[in-house]
Formats: sequence, structure tokens, C-alpha cells
Amino acid sequence: MAKSVGCPTETTLTLIAGRWKVLAIWWLLKGPRRFNQLQRELSGITHRTLARQLKEMEADGLVARQDFGEIPPRVEYRLTPLGRSLEPVLMAMDAWAQAHGGTARRRAAGMARGA
Repeated sequence: MAKSVGCPTETTLTLIAGRWKVLAIWWLLKGPRRFNQLQRELSGITHRTLARQLKEMEADGLVARQDFGEIPPRVEYRLTPLGRSLEPVLMAMDAWAQAHGGTARRRAAGMARGA
């Protein structure tokens, strides 16, 4: 039996959970990307992690994968209309970070030090 969601926001957070999905969506908002291009843009992500994140987002209907059937292989990823609908969510998160990110980071650092 599926776990019931206590808050509608939890659905969104579940779909974009983790550091890499949000960043991948951000880059894909700029247009279709090939796997290696996306990996370069997401500096620090491993091949395995990116492949897993893209597969999860594809299964969730956020990303579409297009295999061109060429040699050498050429695969491109793009946001689906559902994935693209996350743009205002990411823009709101960006605006919040611009306005409050510094304060929030300082408070979090203070709490980590036991202040």
C-alpha cells in the first residue's frame, strides 16, 4: 500500500529530492542536453549517479530520453511538459535564495557550532 502524502508539497519534494535532480532540471530548462554535456555542466556528479537520476526523472515523467540510433551512440535528454512545469518552482527557490540564502546559511552554521 502506498504511503499517503501528508502535505501536497511533499509530492514535489519527492520528485526533485537531492542535489542533482534540481540542478539537472535547471540545465535542461535551457534546452536539450546530451549525457556528457550534462555531466560536464553538473561538475562533481559521477556517471553512475547522473544515469540513475535521469532514469528516475524519466520514470517520473519529468525527462524524456531520445536515442538517435547512431554510431557512435547519441542520446539526448529534454524536459517533458511536466518537467518544464517545475520552472516556476525552481525560479521561486532561486528568488528565495537570493533574498534569504545568506541569512539562512549563517543561521545553519551557527546552529551547527552550537550557538
